[in-house]
Amino acid sequence: MTREKSLLPLEVLVVDDEPAIRQVLAAAIKQAGHRVAHVGDARSAIQQLASGNFDTCICDLRLPDMDGLEIIRRAKSAGVETQFLVMTAYASVDTAIEAMKCGAYDYLTKPLRNEDVLRRLDQIAEFLSLKAENRQLRSIVEGQRAHEFESASQAMRQVEEMAEKVARTLGSVLITGESGTGKSFIARKICDLSARRRAPFVSVNCGAIPEGLMESEFFGHIKGAFTGADRVKKGLFRQADGGTLFLDEVAELPLSLQVKLLHVLEERVIRPVGGEQVREVDVRIIAATNRNIEEMVESGEFREDLYYRLNVIHMQMPALRERREDLPGLVHYFMQSEGRKLDLHEIPDIDPAAEELLVKHAWPGNLREMQNMITRALIMADGSKITIADLPPAITRQTSAASGSSFSPGVGNQSLRELVRRYEIEVINEAVRQQNGDRQAVAKQLDIGLSTLYRKLEEND
Repeated sequence: MTREKSLLPLEVLVVDDEPAIRQVLAAAIKQAGHRVAHVGDARSAIQQLASGNFDTCICDLRLPDMDGLEIIRRAKSAGVETQFLVMTAYASVDTAIEAMKCGAYDYLTKPLRNEDVLRRLDQIAEFLSLKAENRQLRSIVEGQRAHEFESASQAMRQVEEMAEKVARTLGSVLITGESGTGKSFIARKICDLSARRRAPFVSVNCGAIPEGLMESEFFGHIKGAFTGADRVKKGLFRQADGGTLFLDEVAELPLSLQVKLLHVLEERVIRPVGGEQVREVDVRIIAATNRNIEEMVESGEFREDLYYRLNVIHMQMPALRERREDLPGLVHYFMQSEGRKLDLHEIPDIDPAAEELLVKHAWPGNLREMQNMITRALIMADGSKITIADLPPAITRQTSAASGSSFSPGVGNQSLRELVRRYEIEVINEAVRQQNGDRQAVAKQLDIGLSTLYRKLEEND
């Protein structure tokens, strides 16, 4: 009976000093659908394992130049995550226990039966698949998904329909749109609807990685590749192998890494920093940016060939102001989701007047701004309802704007100094909101010193 090939191909290293055993075993493993290499001594094995390329190592315990257990110890101390299957003709319970203590996955005795070896490899493949699935499930549980909200706007429905179509393909996707419009949520939805939904979904903010560490972060490194590289690092492409890699803020990649990324997309292989061996990777790329990437291509800031590689399928996310029909539902959606995150025993209702102000707001910060504002309102609310008093100045100013004035000083025996201070508070708070809390950017926008800004913020607390 012909055995079906494994659904999850592994990178396997066979280590045995007998050439006939190596070759027969390697042939059987390759026929089962795995990729395999083989060596005849411990030093060669350690050199191969240092690359971090192998999922599994089938290693003889008795080698001419080193004990097989020492290979396991050295690999584990270097941070190599390879699963070891130990084989020996000198079977004993003590040897098996020692192998397990060193970190071996399982124990085989010679003479080997190919069926036993392949069964163990299937178990390892299933084990690694379950680990990846658990990581994926944790990411689902830890974050609220935008597509849990059923959109009423035509603009967003078109995006969701396109996501369903795109999920059936493996082409690269480029998602564009303003900051906070939900690009990462749509990337996750594409993955969840695809055949790769059980495989890893690895997300990275390209603008948050220091340029000097980018190559190592993306492609990994071997031990000793540079100062401080005391362990093997897999890299993002290895972590996402078989699944999806989401490159958020892809326009922030420096040109030097753009060249290497293009090579990976074309050749489907990576080389870790400091390593000599290349490894095949099977990764679907979804990229996103809030910048005008076409203008960046024209100016030479972004490679044209990489742009076309990423832009096989283009999706444009609508701004929140373009989906006004969704605003009432989104207000209540975020009240529920953020209320659960805050562990509120009872989630407040919202006063109709306060809800009206939220619906009329322009939302320049899109979904992210609404999420943050609802969270703030839930924290500020004293009673069973969110009222206008619980909303920030950016929202409540709309009341005075509706009456024809951009600033309403109110009625009372307030001095000019107090009225000016109130207006100054509103201006500063609005600038902080626009700059997403970046104090240096706020100081620059208002043309005041950073120390002055901090002093005024403290005075207004």
